Amino acid sequence: MYPRALGPFVRAGAEGERELVVGQWSLIPWFAKTAKLTYATNNARFEEITAKASYKQPWQRAQRCIIPALSFDEPCWETGRNVWWTFRRADGEPWGLAGLWNTWTDKETGEVIESYTMLTQNADAHPLMRRMHKPDPKLPPDRQDKRSVVAIEPTDVDQWLRGSHDEAAKLVRLTPAEMMAAAPVPGVDSGNKRR
Repeated sequence: MYPRALGPFVRAGAEGERELVVGQWSLIPWFAKTAKLTYATNNARFEEITAKASYKQPWQRAQRCIIPALSFDEPCWETGRNVWWTFRRADGEPWGLAGLWNTWTDKETGEVIESYTMLTQNADAHPLMRRMHKPDPKLPPDRQDKRSVVAIEPTDVDQWLRGSHDEAAKLVRLTPAEMMAAAPVPGVDSGNKRR
C-alpha cells in the first residue's frame, strides 16, 4: 500500500464495538480546505501528537485506530543505497499498528472522507529499527531520530481503542527485535516503495 491509497483500519464504533472502516492512508485534518494535501500526513510522530495541528484533535478525541498489516517495509541505507526490508511478526500473526483517524467533509461538495495516519516513535536505541532510514550526516549516531511504527498487541487492542489517554500512551513502545522477522525484500530495488 502506498500513502493516499485506500486501506482498512479498525476503530471503536458508537456503541464501543470494533468497527472496520476503509479510508485514505494520509490523515486529512479538520482544517484542510481540500482532500489533496501538499504535505505528508501518512505518519505521525507520537512525541508530537499533542502539539501538531493535524493530529492534536484526533488524539484529544480518542480517535485511535488499529491498522492491520501482514508486513511493513522500511528502507535500510547501511550499504550506502536504499535497500527495502520487510518486517513481519516472528509468530506469523498480522501486525496491529497504532494510528489515529479522522472524518473530513468537503464543505463545497459534502463528500465525506475517512482517513488515518500511522503512529511512529523514536527508535535510536532499538537494535534493528535504528538500522533503517537514511542517516543524517550532521547528527551523531545516538541522535538520528530513526523511527519505528507502533505495534499494539492483540490483548491490548481494546485498551488502545477505548482506554483513557494515559492508558493508550502506556501502550506506545518499541516492539522487541526478537518479535520481528526482518529481511531485505528480494527483487525490490531502491526505486520501488511499498508498505
